[in-house]
Amino acid sequence: MRREETRRMTITAVFAAILIIQTFLQNIGYMRIIPALPAITTIPMTIAIYGTLMGTKAGLGFGLFWGITRLIVAYTQPGNMVSLMLFQNPVISIVPSVLAGFFPSLITKAMGKTNYAKLGYIFSGAVTALTNTIMVILLTSIFFMHDPASLVHYLGNYSSSTPLILILITALGANGVIEAIFTALVVPVIVIPLNLVLKRA
Repeated sequence: MRREETRRMTITAVFAAILIIQTFLQNIGYMRIIPALPAITTIPMTIAIYGTLMGTKAGLGFGLFWGITRLIVAYTQPGNMVSLMLFQNPVISIVPSVLAGFFPSLITKAMGKTNYAKLGYIFSGAVTALTNTIMVILLTSIFFMHDPASLVHYLGNYSSSTPLILILITALGANGVIEAIFTALVVPVIVIPLNLVLKRA
């Protein structure tokens, strides 16, 4: 029992260190392609791998850790005005991150005992990234519904009659799709050999 706890703590410490590196070193966790818009993030990959390996409760905690680091970055080194306006809101920073940490192990647990376990890893990676993007869009549309102009100004040239949620989907959706494809492809490549190593340990 103590050996298992030590192993879990070690794995968590390694993944926490990776997430901190991704968060605070430029162009590792957050890759800025369009300067005015939020960066494409590789962090959902780390969240998905950790959640898949460690289970639902651990995934929730790790998602919370990501949300807190995202909030810190928004206050200390925001990359653009959109990130500053969105992620200085604790709800927008933390809730999508926590939910992103919740789903990987849930999907893996549901599909892991079937013949579609490998497909489950792909699916969990995609869902992790899409959960983050969709929740950021939904929560942003709620918090800015009474003053959309203050945000839309930084998202591009849109008609004042265009619904805010449609603008957010257009502006942020492409990032979400790229993140989902990347995460879905990478997660099984890393999780499958890691699972074998952990079972032998």
